[in-house]
Amino acid sequence: MEEIGIPELTVEQREKLCEIGEKAAREHVLSKVSSRRISTLDITVDSEGSKPVTVNVEVEITLSPLMKDFDAEKLTEEAKEKAFAAINEYLRELACKYTK
Repeated sequence: MEEIGIPELTVEQREKLCEIGEKAAREHVLSKVSSRRISTLDITVDSEGSKPVTVNVEVEITLSPLMKDFDAEKLTEEAKEKAFAAINEYLRELACKYTK
């Protein structure tokens, strides 16, 4: 991600950042595939540091055998992108509040 001029993040802000990323990834997956067709969905979002902050997003999906023609790898990548987009938006909001 590019430098957006955020303040040093608090523990609470880092926790919220991870929650936002996880929620965005989960919502994306569930918007594409019914939860009944998902055998396993593991989403991990962790952050390191407070300024700069480094964010890692891991998404693992195992779909039901009924979904054999569905591209799970593509869905995984899309979910990661949605998570990073939501995290970036949250950080931009923090940056705007910080500059005011």
